[in-house]
Amino acid sequence: MTKSVAVLMGGWSSEREVSLSSGTNVARALTEQGYAVRLSDIKRDVASILAALTPRPDAVFNALHGRYGEDGCIQGILEVLGIPYTHSGVMASALAMNKPMAKKLFADAGLRCAEGRVVRRDEFQHGEPMARPYVVKPIDEGSSVGVTIVREGDRQPFAANHWPFGDEVLVERYVPGREITVAVMGDRALGATEIRPNEGFYDYGAKYTEGRATHVVPAPLPEARYREALDIALSAHNALGCRGVTRADMRYDDTAGEPGSFYLLEVNTQPGMTPMSLVPEIAASVHIGFGELVSWMVENAACGG
Repeated sequence: MTKSVAVLMGGWSSEREVSLSSGTNVARALTEQGYAVRLSDIKRDVASILAALTPRPDAVFNALHGRYGEDGCIQGILEVLGIPYTHSGVMASALAMNKPMAKKLFADAGLRCAEGRVVRRDEFQHGEPMARPYVVKPIDEGSSVGVTIVREGDRQPFAANHWPFGDEVLVERYVPGREITVAVMGDRALGATEIRPNEGFYDYGAKYTEGRATHVVPAPLPEARYREALDIALSAHNALGCRGVTRADMRYDDTAGEPGSFYLLEVNTQPGMTPMSLVPEIAASVHIGFGELVSWMVENAACGG
């Protein structure tokens, strides 16, 4: 019998538009692979979610991004209903989305992260939390939403008070060097990409605007460092208890020459599946087509964990 798949997309987070693109792309590919696909734009009420899951599908492809879709909330509903779903389970999703908690687990696993701490916004009125340059991040957003690099000469980051992401922020030392990302598929790190923004850093606009960044696949690293990047990504995936497909973002500081040092930034438990997304690009570089990739994710959908 044809397997039925409900693709959940949209939602109400700051990454709604990215999710719509991911979901549409995934639904098209799964249909071409022979699945019976039902595509649903999720609204902020449980009734709409239950309606999207009626009749009951064989599996859910969770193409939601950001808060509520990626942080364990929708996963919890699917667990209660007993419907297998793609990507990580409730706990791993919640841990990965909470950047300070994820950093603690990475440190326990022996993975190097940028030095940082959680501070309240009002603390900035009494002095800056560390020497510039440093990075300010929301505690629990994805796709670089709200991320700001504070350099010498910049205004204090909350001077204009335009910050819709809560009273607590994560402040980290800015790590110079190169932007590296690694895709993990199950128990295998597929490969690494170097991202070269045309200007500034790899922010939300650079991620989803064509022509704003160059992706170099595979990342031009020394062989030993390339293997190290893959090992870090798989270790981070396992430290959080992830399953399915994830993407680990890191900085490679080689400004003083080789060998450089990797600094793990975060793990994305539901990486984008848009035409510009990194994981499908890395998968393609090792001869895994997009249809094969999303089919594997559906066939490995599960509850629990």
